[in-house]
Amino acid sequence: MRRTRAALLGAALYGLLAVSLAQAQGLPTVRPEQVGLSSERLGQLTAILKANAEKGEIPGATLLVARQGKVAWFETVGVRDPGTRVPMTRDTIFRIYSMTKPITSVAVMMLVEEGKVAIGDPVSKYIPALGGLKVGVEKKDAGGGQPMLDLQPARRDMTVQDLLRHTSGLTYGVFGTGVVKKMYEDAKIFTDYPSNADLVDRLATFPLVHQPGTAWEYSHSTDVLGRLVEVVSGQTLGQFFAARVFAPLGMKDTSFYVTDRAKQDRIAEPFPTDRNIGAGADLNDPRVAQKWESGGGGLMSTTMDYARFVQMLVNGGSLDGKRLLSPKTVAYMTADHLGSIAPLSPGIGFGLGFAVRKDAGVIPLPGTVGEYYWGGAAGTFFWVDPKEELFVVYMMQSPKQRVPYRDLLKNMVYGAVDKSSAR
Repeated sequence: MRRTRAALLGAALYGLLAVSLAQAQGLPTVRPEQVGLSSERLGQLTAILKANAEKGEIPGATLLVARQGKVAWFETVGVRDPGTRVPMTRDTIFRIYSMTKPITSVAVMMLVEEGKVAIGDPVSKYIPALGGLKVGVEKKDAGGGQPMLDLQPARRDMTVQDLLRHTSGLTYGVFGTGVVKKMYEDAKIFTDYPSNADLVDRLATFPLVHQPGTAWEYSHSTDVLGRLVEVVSGQTLGQFFAARVFAPLGMKDTSFYVTDRAKQDRIAEPFPTDRNIGAGADLNDPRVAQKWESGGGGLMSTTMDYARFVQMLVNGGSLDGKRLLSPKTVAYMTADHLGSIAPLSPGIGFGLGFAVRKDAGVIPLPGTVGEYYWGGAAGTFFWVDPKEELFVVYMMQSPKQRVPYRDLLKNMVYGAVDKSSAR
């Protein structure tokens, strides 16, 4: 009798553990029609992705569509690695590049909620090297030669909010032209994978491209935020992420580098001819750990791991009983913070870590006012439509195809909405 009871108790405990692990590793699933989506329409999208993989346009991809807190569609197409021809799987690990930025922004806002950071503070309060910088203003050469650079004092130091919304005056140096951008490009300031501290010290030696708070410029701002997290928390960015974000959310396969040999075969690879992500930079090898833990673009992740992060945002800052942020903070982050500052493009603003849709029309893609999104240079993309209770996570490693596929996804996923939740 004792053995029977012990066996039953053991089975019950094992069952509870299995349920707990399943919840930590995934999200509830439903048929699309149960949440107002069309299986037929989503199937058409998957068929196009599959056909494009078969004809060699993309190596492979994963597509996850969730609504009302449940996964309605999670499909894989093509291969994980064109070299091995291993089929794409749901647990494939991708370079998510700039989809790291929302995670870093969440980390900063966690510190804000703890009273350790204020977004109106000058960044120099935490990182003195970024105070008192000059702004490089180009002046035409009277003789028709190269523009001259006039270094003018910044009217104010960049703030934490400037970093979060990319109005710091920093740049990447690879988008557009200009004397300061050329200085960044020539210096190759990150190609040797410096530590976050070293990168910030290097950035402090260059003039800004704009007066802080006056213009949106996609930049190393979020890398600086990663250093800010380190300074304030006393941890490396990777340590903070692991303890404060990944563990609570059950993001078991998300990290800066994949040094665990048991996981390395799961890393997605692009075609050999499609590795360039811009300005001569190729996709990195995440199997080799470097000093740089880029808050702006360094993470590796899986589709489900990232979906759990996104679901936390959709839930107003919590998942499975673990709260990272308050609902008010999430709403604040996903509001437009540019105001009168020129937007990314007509109809699109920027919040604290995400682009934000401001108009139902204007841009040539369907969507809803208040949706927010971002993507990665290797082809990953996500967006959240709070009013439709909808989010999408798409993963592939094809830098050349990243923009066309974002448009395809928006058109066809919204085309699969049978019942609107918008109020």
